[in-house]
Amino acid sequence: MVSVFAIRNFKVLGFAFGRGKCGVFIRAHAKSLKKMKDKLKLLTKRNQGREVRHVMQNVKKYMQGWLGYYKIADMKKPMEKTDKWLRRRFRMYIWKQWKKISTKARSLKQLGISEEQAYMWANTRLGYWRVAGSPILSRSITNERLVQAGYYEISSSYESIRLRG
Repeated sequence: MVSVFAIRNFKVLGFAFGRGKCGVFIRAHAKSLKKMKDKLKLLTKRNQGREVRHVMQNVKKYMQGWLGYYKIADMKKPMEKTDKWLRRRFRMYIWKQWKKISTKARSLKQLGISEEQAYMWANTRLGYWRVAGSPILSRSITNERLVQAGYYEISSSYESIRLRG
């Protein structure tokens, strides 16, 4: 007889089993997590030309359904990583929508960045992903501002779903 832990890619309805200090637990399979991330990438593509609030609403709908299905799985760390990655992805989306250097500088100044730094970062040659991970965007487009705009916090939603169900 073969153990389900011995089979490397053992998967049942998107779930897998894990073994840790606390014993055996249910987790989302790696392929399921990858599929979710690929879908989020598709929903947050930079070339859609949609308002960021609309994109956030679509992500919220998808993640509510996904978390509802996988609520029995232990996946606190993967949800925290996904949340962090998705916030950066939305910062990148917003940065791309600003397009022009003057718009970037003006928007950064409105968000509380000094005029000198705003012009310096507006003129940067770094790519969208690099700028999205920069301290300047993390300070200007904060997590609180993203939530106010309609961002669905995945990790906190996962925790509340786990407590309820």
